[in-house]
Amino acid sequence: MASQASEYLLPLSDEELIKRFQRGEEEAFTVLVRRFKDPLTNYVYRFLGELDRANDVVQETFLRLYHYRHSYIRDAKFATWLFKVASNLTKTELRREYILRRYMVQGISSDNDDEWQGWTVLDPDATPDTQVDRSMKQRLVQQALMQISPAYREVVILRDIQQMSYEEISEITGLGLGTVKSRINRGRVQLQKLLRNIYQER
Repeated sequence: MASQASEYLLPLSDEELIKRFQRGEEEAFTVLVRRFKDPLTNYVYRFLGELDRANDVVQETFLRLYHYRHSYIRDAKFATWLFKVASNLTKTELRREYILRRYMVQGISSDNDDEWQGWTVLDPDATPDTQVDRSMKQRLVQQALMQISPAYREVVILRDIQQMSYEEISEITGLGLGTVKSRINRGRVQLQKLLRNIYQER
């Protein structure tokens, strides 16, 4: 929960919060972190497939936001700007650790159930059977995501999981709208084939 000192900031838009933070209002930064921590973690985790690395990238994203707050210009949507920072850091991490090379050979599912549950938010009103089924489906989707091309994976996550518009994805990735739409379509096709194969193997 937000502290009493920052409750008055909760109704403000992202753009209003970053403006206040740029003026030196530290509580606005706290609200932004609380607002974007889960969406960013979900996005980066889906891309990297490892929770620890995802948490590191998200932490670095917020550090960049703190230290480079004045580089944000109000002409851009704040959420798009922040996701672009996270996207660049994620791609750097992906290249640096050669994550894909390891997963492409041996598969991508984690055997650590505790790690998986650490980021999965289950519906408290759902029955145990429903929760298990939902968790398994999420795991299968993540398996498939990690097997498609990183270029396709990024835009599919942004579109189908983060529910961003084509324009926002274009701004985050630096790709033209036509390329964004094409990659999303191709990524979805690859994902559907992989999910179909995974279900058939089970």
